[in-house]
Amino acid sequence: MNFAFSEEQEELRKSVRRFMEEKSSVKTVRSLMESTTGYDLDTWKQLSEQLGLCSLAIPEKFGGAGFGALETTVVFEEMGRALFGGPFFSTVAVAANVILSSGDESACEEYLPSIAAGESLATLASVEASGSWDLEAIDTTATNDGGTWKINGEKRFVLDGHNANLILVTAKTEKGVSLFAVNSGDAGVTTTLVETLDQTRKMATVTLNGATGRLIGDEGEAIEGIETGLDLACVALAAEQVGGASRCLDMAVDYAKVRIQFGRPIGSFQAIKHKCADLLLEVESAKSAAYYSAWAASEMNEEFKMAAPLAKSFCSDAYFKAAAENIQIHGGIGFTWEHDAHLYFKRAKSSQLLFGDATFHRERLASRIGL
Repeated sequence: MNFAFSEEQEELRKSVRRFMEEKSSVKTVRSLMESTTGYDLDTWKQLSEQLGLCSLAIPEKFGGAGFGALETTVVFEEMGRALFGGPFFSTVAVAANVILSSGDESACEEYLPSIAAGESLATLASVEASGSWDLEAIDTTATNDGGTWKINGEKRFVLDGHNANLILVTAKTEKGVSLFAVNSGDAGVTTTLVETLDQTRKMATVTLNGATGRLIGDEGEAIEGIETGLDLACVALAAEQVGGASRCLDMAVDYAKVRIQFGRPIGSFQAIKHKCADLLLEVESAKSAAYYSAWAASEMNEEFKMAAPLAKSFCSDAYFKAAAENIQIHGGIGFTWEHDAHLYFKRAKSSQLLFGDATFHRERLASRIGL
C-alpha cells in the first residue's frame, strides 16, 4: 500500500487547483450562491471538454478515460478547497458510480457516454421525508403497467435535482427495492429547488406522479449495487471534506500569524497554538482515512466496504471541527457574512449529514465487520 500520489496524479492536482483558483474563487462562489442553478455553464464546458474531468473514472468502453478512485480523489480534494458547487459531484461521484455498480451493461452503454462527455447531468433521488439513507425505509413505489414502469412518490434533498436531466430513482416493487432511470422533463416529474443551510450546494425535491421509469438492473435486486455506488460517493465526499478542512486550517494559521493582540500575533499564545496543532492532527488523520479509502476503492478489494464508512465518518467530523475552530480562531470577524469562514462551516455541516451522519456510518462499519 502506497499513500503517495504518482507524478501524474500530482500534475493533475496542480491543473485542477489552477482551474479552481481561476473559476471558483470565493467571489464566484458567492455569486453562484445567489443563482438558481448554482453553476456556470461555460465553466462546466471547460471542466468537461477541456480538462475531461467528467470522464476521468468512467471506463473507456463507456466513453470515459478509464482512470480510477485515486485520480478522482485528487479532483474532489481540490474542489473541496475551492467550495466548488454545481452538478459535478451529483453527476460524477453519485449517479455515474450508481450506474456502474448496477451491473446493467445496457444501462451503462446508454447513460455513461453522455455523462463522460459532460452532456448529461444526473443525480440520485433516494431520501424521503424521514431523511434516512436506509434503502429499506423508502416508500416510493413502482408498478408495471403493461410493460411500462410507473413511479409514485416524493424524494427529498436531491443533489442538483432541478438541474439534472437524468434522475436515478429508488422505488419498491413487488419484488423489493429497485432502481429506475427517469427523465426529468417527462410527464409526472416535478422538481422544486429548496432552500438549505449550504447555499453552495443546491438541492431539490422531486415529486413523481405516475412518472415513467426505465428499470436498471434486476427488479428487487438493487440494494447491493446502490450501496456500492454510495460507498464510492462517500470516498469522493471524504476527499472533498479533506480539501475543505485543509483550507480551513490554512485560513486559521494564516490569520493567527497576522492578527495582533496585546502587541503580539495571536498565534504566539498557547491556546491558539494548541488549537492549530489539534487541527493539524485532525486534518492529517482525515487525509490518511480518505486516501486509504481511495486506495481500497481503486482496488475494489475486501477492505473497501470497511474503508468507505470509516472515511466518511472520520472526515465528516474532522471537517466540521476544522470549520468550527477556524471561526473561533478568527474571533468576531469569523461570524460575519462578509468573511468566508461561514461558507466552509455550512458546507462542512451539510457534508456531515449527506449520505448519513457519522453515527450512521459507524453503525454500518460495525455491521460490516460483524459487531
